[in-house]
Amino acid sequence: MTQGAGFDPGPSGGYGHGAAAPEVPPRFVPPVPPPSAPAPEPGPSDAMPSPTPEPITEPLPFTPRAPEPVASADEKVALGPTGRPMPVIPEPGPVATHGRARVVSMCNQKGGVGKTTTTINLGAALAEFGRKVLLVDFDPQGSLSVGLGLNPHEMDLTIYNLLMQKDVTLDEVVVPTGVPGMDLLPSNIDLSAAEVQLVHEVGREQTLMRVLAPALSEYDVVLIDCQPSLGLLTVNALTASQGVIVPLECEYFALRGVALLKNTIDKVRERLNPVLQIDGVLGTMFDGRTLHSREVMERLVEAWGDTVFHTVIRRTVKFSDSTVAGEPITSYASASAGAEAYRQLAKEVLSRWPDE
Repeated sequence: MTQGAGFDPGPSGGYGHGAAAPEVPPRFVPPVPPPSAPAPEPGPSDAMPSPTPEPITEPLPFTPRAPEPVASADEKVALGPTGRPMPVIPEPGPVATHGRARVVSMCNQKGGVGKTTTTINLGAALAEFGRKVLLVDFDPQGSLSVGLGLNPHEMDLTIYNLLMQKDVTLDEVVVPTGVPGMDLLPSNIDLSAAEVQLVHEVGREQTLMRVLAPALSEYDVVLIDCQPSLGLLTVNALTASQGVIVPLECEYFALRGVALLKNTIDKVRERLNPVLQIDGVLGTMFDGRTLHSREVMERLVEAWGDTVFHTVIRRTVKFSDSTVAGEPITSYASASAGAEAYRQLAKEVLSRWPDE
């Protein structure tokens, strides 16, 4: 076998089949350090090492925490039960003289929506603000008269006599109430006959307007409690009024008849009373705990917009109790939520009237 160049087969320089391989010393392997967290990237604060803090030997003095800044009125907006921001309405100022009364009808052809309750308590709240108020019971049921502690069946003169008898004057029929500054034109079942008797009268729609004319120079507000229908008596009330307040129960079926009422108001405005306008729609018997009430209120605002009053009247047994007592809730339970709601409504109503 021929050896390649550069290979020395000497006895000490090579090994053959019978020779053992030389021993190789073991390689040094450095120990593997235990895993540790990666070092953070150097930042501006790492330019110089922080000094080691000294141990605390004394308790630190207590420094009271500054209160959180309170948002201003412009930054914090509270939403009312109608889902809109509640306006801040100042207290109405006193009136120098009484007169130039604004006549307002409480109107809704559906019964049990709070017309009479609103007439009594809104009138009482307006009287608290110094307005001289005349309430007109224009419902043959006489609920307004009963709610103010009168027995309609014991009265000799009512609004029926004022409408149908020319020799009866307004001063003869008006009776005072227990609320200072608030008077009443009472009614009873006799008024139901007036609707039939007025049918053949000339200018039958203006009859109430004519008999109320003397009151306009003596009172600041005249509130008419209409019967739950859209008949001739209600048309008389709308013809005599500058404004309409529509109490509406926060219940689904109460929404269905509002379109018909608006149609009647529009017809009276076009044909009989061009100054008539809707002063507002009032949500009554509202219960914010129920989804149904909240949904009805939402739909009401969607349909009527800013015509809906921000004030709502919530359900409370105080209204029933005050009716039995024959007085407004503003005097029966002056500090109750219901009384405060009607005071707020009175301020909102006054803020909407052009002469206030």
